[in-house]
Amino acid sequence: MAKTVDPRVQYEITPLRPYSLARTLDRLRRFPERVDCFEEGIYRRLLFVRGRPTFLEVEQIGAPGRAVLRVTLRGSRSDDDETKELVNRVIERVLGARTDVRLFYRAFRRDPLLGPLVRRHLGLRVAGRLTLWETLLQIVLSQQINLALAHGILAALAETMGRRARIDGRLFYSFPSPRALADADLDELGRLRLSRAKAETLKRLGAAFACGDLTEEEVSSLSDAEAVERLTSYKGVGRWTAEFALLRGMGRMDIFPAGDLGVVKYLAQEMLGYEGVAREGEMRAFADSWRPYRGLALIYAYAELAARPKRRRS
Repeated sequence: MAKTVDPRVQYEITPLRPYSLARTLDRLRRFPERVDCFEEGIYRRLLFVRGRPTFLEVEQIGAPGRAVLRVTLRGSRSDDDETKELVNRVIERVLGARTDVRLFYRAFRRDPLLGPLVRRHLGLRVAGRLTLWETLLQIVLSQQINLALAHGILAALAETMGRRARIDGRLFYSFPSPRALADADLDELGRLRLSRAKAETLKRLGAAFACGDLTEEEVSSLSDAEAVERLTSYKGVGRWTAEFALLRGMGRMDIFPAGDLGVVKYLAQEMLGYEGVAREGEMRAFADSWRPYRGLALIYAYAELAARPKRRRS
């Protein structure tokens, strides 16, 4: 049953500048989205604190160099410390507003490839998900299918298995919990367009998170290589999945998913002049020059690739 949210609290947060909410969350506007919603310049998300719904809105005031984030919270727990701690996590993980990019900018401002991208996409950050579980859920769904379909399935999972609340007449959703996926029927997941292999992988991961065999705290304590090894110990989680989960779910700025099609094909062809598809090893070797910001640099390259068709049309 949908719950209704109301009492409100409003305050402002200063991100690490330069910062652009619009550039960071642009990718959310390109796909079906039910949880981390970005519409007309405002980020919206339904949160639950001790089982009670709280509705979060974040809007940027000012240009990247003077950016301030106006935070609005609505719900019975809007003003308590636990809610504000959760909001800070959203600001850090989902909006990337605590990431300091100034050293990255200084290091690559004269780089022939990255320099122009930094100037064109000033204030861009890695847009992630709130938890490692949420990120793995998205990345597993994205394996070997187009992103629009993957996001559509993710939206269907949120609508079918996530919690919900009604705000201003509109329903908002949360992602399914690990326990919800662990207990889900395989046939039910199949009706939501999940392949059996992906459904089984999500059930395994959900069970691991639900029982504490896999925790975000444990993965946070590991090096990048150790974290990849830990995540890939679960059947259905390969290196590509683990690397993207660490980049987008835990904000690890030097993770480089070199096997991604966007890297070996689109980045290689459109930005590096390859005629065919590059090898994963070639792209890892190329990205060595971007250390220790390989993942962040890749996010700028992806933003440029997404913007290029728009520039061609204009």
